[in-house]
Amino acid sequence: MAYPGYGGGFGNFSIQVPGMQMGQPVLETGPAILLDGYSGPAYSDTYSSAGDSMYTYFSAVAGQDDEVDAEELQRCLTQSGINGTYSPFSLETCRIMIAMLDRDHTGKMGFNAFKELWAALNAWKENFMTVDQDGSGTVEHHELRQAIGLMGYRLSPQTLTTIVKRYSKNGRIFFDDYVACCVKLRALTDFFRKRDHLQQGSANFVYDDFLQGTMAI
Repeated sequence: MAYPGYGGGFGNFSIQVPGMQMGQPVLETGPAILLDGYSGPAYSDTYSSAGDSMYTYFSAVAGQDDEVDAEELQRCLTQSGINGTYSPFSLETCRIMIAMLDRDHTGKMGFNAFKELWAALNAWKENFMTVDQDGSGTVEHHELRQAIGLMGYRLSPQTLTTIVKRYSKNGRIFFDDYVACCVKLRALTDFFRKRDHLQQGSANFVYDDFLQGTMAI
């Protein structure tokens, strides 16, 4: 597969994790994927929240440190109504949302990160609504595959089947689970991309690093 590099847009790469030494588990070669179409804007630390309508929702639940934890984020998103007619986001989904953007490893999210999350959520919601044409609030297996494709990912049939099994309930995928899937796809892609120093689609990392990166999401 051609590898154009990560750049600022799409770039496809094959995840290749070589076997580990000294009796540690051997991880199988992963699928080829195309990077998420939304990588998130870079908001500076000097961003002004004055007059920003989203800051109203954020500040209503943020603590004195002007950050939110998972429970506060859950209340913030519920009050904002970004989920629309869909069920509010679960606490677990809010936890992995924070983990995706928790660059300082505090377990909390500041307003700049919240702005980035808001943009991502709107993009994911638009994709979900595109495939949820009957407005049922759920999508079927083939529709989830379509939604993942719309985000720019190119996954193997085996990986798609694994994802569907993980996030479906009685054969349907709800919006909350769909968002959780999107967050994990993006976070794991970012985790791997940071270790692909040569931008060639492969990376070496130790077992402990793999566990820290994946268990945190």
